[in-house]
This record gives sequence, C-alpha cells and structure tokens, in this order.
Amino acid sequence: MEFGITLPTKADSWKVVERAEKLGFNYAWFYDTHLLSADVLVAMGAAAMKTSRIKLCAGVFIPSNRIAPVAANALATLNALAPGRIVFGISTGYTGRRTMGLGPVPLARLEKYVQVVEGLLKGKTVEWSEEGGTHKIRFLNPELGLINIKDPIPTFVSAFGPKARALTAKLGAGWIGNVSYPEREKADIDDIHAAWVKNGRDLADFYASASCGGCVLDEGEPADSKRCMAQAGPFAAIVFHNLVEMDQFGTIVPLEGPFPFQAELEAYRKIYQQYEPADARYLSNHRGHLMFVRPEEKHLSAHVVRALTFTGTQSELIDRAHGMAAMGYRQIAVNIVPGQEDDMLQRLAGVMEKL
Repeated sequence: MEFGITLPTKADSWKVVERAEKLGFNYAWFYDTHLLSADVLVAMGAAAMKTSRIKLCAGVFIPSNRIAPVAANALATLNALAPGRIVFGISTGYTGRRTMGLGPVPLARLEKYVQVVEGLLKGKTVEWSEEGGTHKIRFLNPELGLINIKDPIPTFVSAFGPKARALTAKLGAGWIGNVSYPEREKADIDDIHAAWVKNGRDLADFYASASCGGCVLDEGEPADSKRCMAQAGPFAAIVFHNLVEMDQFGTIVPLEGPFPFQAELEAYRKIYQQYEPADARYLSNHRGHLMFVRPEEKHLSAHVVRALTFTGTQSELIDRAHGMAAMGYRQIAVNIVPGQEDDMLQRLAGVMEKL
C-alpha cells in the first residue's frame, strides 16, 4: 500500500510536500479549487523545485475551468521541472464548479477532454472543439526542451458513480475513489474491476487511490476530541455539504439505500436553509471546504466522523489499510488540514511504518 497526502493548496504547499517526501509519502495531490485554495500550478511548480521523489498530482482539473491545450501545456511544463513525477487528475467537478454556482460537466465532455490532453502529451496532432468549430492542434516545438512530453504523465479520474467508473475503465486511467466504510469501498472497487475487465484490460495494470480525511487517534481518544474534529471533521462535513445541494446540483456520490445519518443531515439542512443570499447558499456551504469545521456544524459527532473518514487508533488504521489493500486499493491519500500538518504527517508516517 502506498500513501499520499491531499492538500488544500497554499502558495507554499511545498513545505508540507517536502516534509511528506522525507517521511516516505509517495504522492502529493493538490486541490484545484479556485476561490477556496491557492492556484494549483503555482504551488506544484514550487514543490517541483523543492522535492526529488514524491509524485506531484493535479487533484483535480475540471474541463470547464482549464481548456485542454492550456492544461496539457501546464502539465508538460511541470514535467520539465519534475520529470516523470507529474500526474494528471481530472473530474466532472464538485466544489471547483459549485463555488461558481454550477453543477458537474457531462461525462462526454470529460472523455473528450482527456483524449485531447493525453494526445497532446504524446506529441500527437489532435482535434479540439472550441467556439463552434473543430481545430487541429499540437505542440509546435517540443524539441526545444521548454516542456517535457518524453516522460509519461499518467491520468487519474476521480469517479464516485458507476457511469464515471465505467468511463475510467474505458479510458484505462487510474481511479480516485472515496473512503467511506468497508462495504461501500468493496462495492465500488468491485464495480470498477468488472468494468476494467469488460474493456479487455488486465487488472494487474489497474491502480486505485482512495481519497479520504481522517485522524490517527491516541488510545482512548474519542473521535469528537478537539484534535480529531479539526483533522477529520472537515472531510466528514463535505458529505453533508454535497447532500443538501442535491436538488440544485445533483450528488457526487450516488446514494444506495437510506443515508445512515439522516437525522444529522436534516439538522444541517435547517442551517443550510438559513444561509444568505438565498440564491447562492453555496457560498456559505462550501466555505472552509476540507480545511475547517464551521461553528454551526454541530451535527458532526464522533460516530459520524468514525463512519465517514479514515479515523482510528494506529492499530485500527493498520488493519483498515490491510483490508483495503486486500480489496485492490493501492494508495490511501489523506487530506492534510491547514494548521495540523506536522501532527498529521508524523502520525500517518507511524501507520505507514507498521504496514
């Protein structure tokens, strides 16, 4: 099992990534959530100059937010600074769209976007559609060494629903799944395994990364301690942020059966309905996304945090990681909360060392 970190991007995220590399982490995923975080490309460029081994991952681009030629150019530029260490992450969009009052882009648009970006990164001439027409494009002088398209840049798709997982398999991309609880994690990876095989692919080539938040608890420490709520609470909170906006934007994680925390959801819905302005409640709903728990989010109990995040004592998380590895997950990527970096990295490194 490999371990990664996911970062609410700061201009100086390189400091956290440099520390993570020294502790043995394999991947650093930078959130591309404008209006909430700093610019992902600036932060990844700085991290590329300060590290030598850890993989640096765009986590994740959204087709509407960066046009394909610009995205490919950025990735190829980063690849010149950190050859072979850059990862292209992509999704239909969650907070990166909702902060602007928009729902996800269609899967067909994501598929075409990936094809254009991957084609450019392979040095091909590709057809790109924009402004009502189709245009042939390619990198015009890669031989000058201004960019790097020689070292491969793998694609990962963040895909929480069955249709998105099927597209991931069709594209032959790495998969970013979501940590929730073992039964759901197994159902999700079994589903994409089946899609992978259906597309004639070898499961030996399949790479699954589980994105999560969490906290390594001391023995006897409750999951609603101040420290745990600061570290794991923000990830648990986004489940509710998503569900209260279902009528407006849909959902990033399709519900299968009743939501196990319906009472907590209804309690938060009452708070959500008081946010102003009424036609842009998303502005309050996503404030602090994956960074802090807002004072009004009192529905986040110890039980909720335990159930929706990678939270437990060191021995519990070691067992959990072994179980996920047995299912076929190859990476666990944990959200690192601003202000909690040192404690979280050190404790997670202790879990890695015992695996």
